[in-house]
Formats: sequence, structure tokens, C-alpha cells
Amino acid sequence: MKKPVTYDPTDEHHRTGLWPLSDDGRRRLKLGLNPETIRVLTKALDQGILDGTYVHDGSPVVLERISGTADIVAGNEDVPLPVRPFELRPARLAGLIAEQVEAFRVRKIKDTNDTYEEEVMPSKAVLDAVLAKKDWPGLAPLHKVISTPVLRPDGTLLQTPGYDAATGYYLAGRIEYGEIPTEPTAAEVAEAREFLLKRFLRDFPWVSPADRANYVAILATPILRPMTRALSPFGVVDATMPGSGKTILTSCVGLLVGQRVLTWTDSEEELRKSITTVLGDPAGVIVFDNLVEGCVIDSAVLARLVTEHMWADRKLGTNSAAAYANDRLWLATGNNLRTGGDMASRSVWVRLDPDCPHPEERTGFSIPNLDTWILDPANQATVLRHLLILILDWTRAGAPRAYDIPAMRQFTTWAQALGGFLKHHEIHGFLANLNDARELDDDHAEWRAFLLQWDRVNGPRHVGAAELRRSAEPEVGMSDRWDGTFPTTNSGKSLSVKTLGRRLTGQVGRWRGDIVLRSEIDPVTNCRAYWIEHAPEPTAETEIPDPNPETRKPGETSPDLGFLPPGFETGRTT
Repeated sequence: MKKPVTYDPTDEHHRTGLWPLSDDGRRRLKLGLNPETIRVLTKALDQGILDGTYVHDGSPVVLERISGTADIVAGNEDVPLPVRPFELRPARLAGLIAEQVEAFRVRKIKDTNDTYEEEVMPSKAVLDAVLAKKDWPGLAPLHKVISTPVLRPDGTLLQTPGYDAATGYYLAGRIEYGEIPTEPTAAEVAEAREFLLKRFLRDFPWVSPADRANYVAILATPILRPMTRALSPFGVVDATMPGSGKTILTSCVGLLVGQRVLTWTDSEEELRKSITTVLGDPAGVIVFDNLVEGCVIDSAVLARLVTEHMWADRKLGTNSAAAYANDRLWLATGNNLRTGGDMASRSVWVRLDPDCPHPEERTGFSIPNLDTWILDPANQATVLRHLLILILDWTRAGAPRAYDIPAMRQFTTWAQALGGFLKHHEIHGFLANLNDARELDDDHAEWRAFLLQWDRVNGPRHVGAAELRRSAEPEVGMSDRWDGTFPTTNSGKSLSVKTLGRRLTGQVGRWRGDIVLRSEIDPVTNCRAYWIEHAPEPTAETEIPDPNPETRKPGETSPDLGFLPPGFETGRTT
């Protein structure tokens, strides 16, 4: 069996050497009748006769620069990557052949033995037949286009622009950041820490050290993801007041890795469509910007998204399915946001509180006008360079993980890697605000209030859904015994017995603080009965369980925030 031809897509000499060149520098390719043309063109395409061609998911793609994109003038705008992959279609293939190839046929002059060459373009039927093939062993696989250096799975830094055979990534940078030293000096590391922590991030009104640490983790996540291959939680950048700096924080990430800005919707169907559409774009971060004040982020679609490595859905306008790698960072910004449902345990919070009536009027910043400063590519390069130096200093030390941090279910691998990076650089408090975030969980708060009131109304007595529903009916001249905590529909209407039973069953065994709902089938009525149970009171002899037994290594202790930098004694920076 003949060995397939392979080539290095960056090796121009190898590629051009396969075909003679025309006078204008195009590669010459002799074609024949349709069957021969299909064979010849398929082989030539697989050998890389066209510049910038790769294979992705069984289809040839071409990388092309995008012209006419406007300059970024605000941090809440889309930040497209300068190069994008496009699947080859007959029309685009015809255009590339015309630009790069002199495709010709040899024709015979009538009534003579003389011949001549005629430049031709294969028919659409021929081009369709060529592109129908799904096996392209000669084309380099393209997995992703990126705009910033990333860590390879082996921990080395991909920083050379162009195609990287080790990862299948194509680095198409937007900014010039210079060569990053693979082994930064102690002075370079100290300078990087000084800039990021004491200049760039110094003036944000962090609620606690955890909020700053969580943000640094978010900033580093896209760079570490190819190495960790870990899912990352949904990031919520929240503030008490407008003008606190939320968009500056998210835009810094987006300007480095590419950004798509979406409008939040409470419609699960519309949210699903938006996710499917945006995953077809190579941007590294997706931001739901400026949610309505007090918005509750509670979406089963979003909860599913952040816990899946692959997102499968129907392509819009078709009946065919599509699958996309969920390798993006998902963020939301807003004021006084809350979470609900499963999103509470799948989110990491960055909270800002300027504690003043007009945050936009603050002065005395170490970097004035930071919102416009970060739009300058030279300043973006400064942030990126310092961040990469800190990351490479961590990998040089063996990329140690942190096992003394709160477990995060599907995100534990992410938390351990980023926690190790932060701990290596003495950036303390990572994920220390998880308990505070539970107070921002509307779903948790509402169910806890209901269960506590249930305990006051019924005590330990077992009751069914029908009896419970009757007890919520208003009585003339009597106050509401449930004190407004009884579950209702989204529009505030009473639930049917059947719907109430389903909701109760969905809460069985789910602790809300120190109280939980229990259930069993009543043998007399054959219906489900429910009752309330409290956690036992701890005693002096009670052993306090390790909150993270599955992630604790032998000999390690519980989390310790350690040294806190100046300005955090009161929970705020100046």
C-alpha cells in the first residue's frame, strides 16, 4: 500500500517543489476529463497545492485574514481574531485555484497534430466531488485558531506565530509582545508581580482578597487550558454600583484572546441558539455583558454548557447536528447579580464594591483612564508579557497544584491547577468567597426560607403534597401562615398539587444549610409523604469532617490564606 504524502504546511520549499511554476508564480497543474480531474485535483489538494489549507473534522479548511474590521473603541465590543478558518466550498475552492494554480488542459489543434495548453476551471460538479472526500491524510489537522500564546499539554509555551504541529493550533496574534523567556529571571518575575498586582490590578475595589485572586485565575485560564484540559466554571464579575470597573476586567481577557459579547436572555431556547452560534466563532471568551441589575443567573442550558467538554446541537436552519469543543471562557457582568439552580455551584465570583455614591469620579489611580489604556495594543502586550512570565515561572517549578482548596466538583482539576499557580506567586484567597457566594444563590435562599417555615408550620409531621397545597390557601381574616415563602409559578400563581409534588421530589435530600427535605411512600395512601429534618448539633466529641477529602493529599492541612498584601486588612484596596 502506497504511503500517504505528508508535508509541513510551513515548508514553502517542499510544497512549491511538488509542482512547476508558471511565469506569474502559480503552481501548474495538468487536468484532463472529469474523472481524471477529480483524481488529480484531490491528490493536489491533499498535498497542499493551496496555501493555508488544513483539515478540520474531515473537511478541508482555509485560513484567511479578515479585512475591514473596525478598530476596538470600547471594552464591551466584539474582539474578532485577525485570522479565521473557513470550510472550503466549491465557490471558494474555484477562487483559490484561480489565484494560486494554473490549471490547464492540453488540447489538439483541429486537423493537425499540434497541441496547445488552455487554462481551465473545473466544473462545480467536479469541485463538489473533490470536497465530498472526508479523508485528507496529507493536510495538517487544524484544531483551533488562537491569538495569544498558550501552554502545550507538555507545559511548554506555544509562542511562535503560525501553525504548531504539536497542538494543531494556529497562533495569529493581534499584538506584538516579543520573545517570552522560557526561564524568566528572578528580576523578571518580581517585575511581573509588581506590575500586575501593584499597578494594573491595584485600584479595583475588590470586596475581598478572594475576588482579586479569582480574577487572576480567570485571566490565566485561557492560557493554561490546553495544558490542564479542564473545564472552567462560569465567571461572574459583579459590582454594587455602575462604574466600578467590571467591563475593564472582562475586556482585558477578551482583548488578549478574542471576545464575543452577547445579550443575556431568560429564554432557554434563545440562549441555546446563541451558544450554538457563538461556538462556531474562534473567540476565546464569551461575555454576557451588563445584565439587568439584580438579574438571577439561573439556566439549565448554561449549567449544562459549563460542565460539558463538547456541545452538541442542531445547526441553525438545518436538520443536521453539529458538535463544538467547549474550550471557551464564559463570563457575565452586572450589578448586584445573583445565581439560582445549579449555576450557584458552577460559578466563580469576582465582586467589586467602591463604597461611594459616584465611582466614576474616583481619582488617583496608578494607571489613569484604565478603560482606554487597555485598548492600546502596546498596553495589552505589557499585560500579556507579565502574565506569561508568571506562568512560565510556575511551570519551571513543575507547575505545582494546590490540594488545600475547596473542591469544585467538575472544576476541581481547574481549581487545583490555578490554585497552584496563585499559591506559587503568593496570591492568596483563591475561592475563599465560595460560602459568601451561596448567599447570592436565590434558589438556595428561597428553598431554605420555605423549609424553615414548613418546620414552623408542620414540625416533624409527615405530610403529602395535597395537604400541603391546601394549607397554602388563604383564609379570610387570617394572615399567611407561610409568610410568603410557599412556592409559586414564575408569574406568582399557585402551583397545582401535581406540580408541587414534582418540585418537592426534586428537592429531596438536597441540604439547604442545616435543613433538608426527606420523603417516602406512605403505605396506606400509596402517595409520597414529606417531612423536614435538621442536621445534628455538633458536640465536643464530634469530629469535624474534612470538607475536601477527595482532593487532600496525605499530610496536607486545611486552607490557609497566609499573608495578605497591604490594603486588604479592611477588605478593600485604596
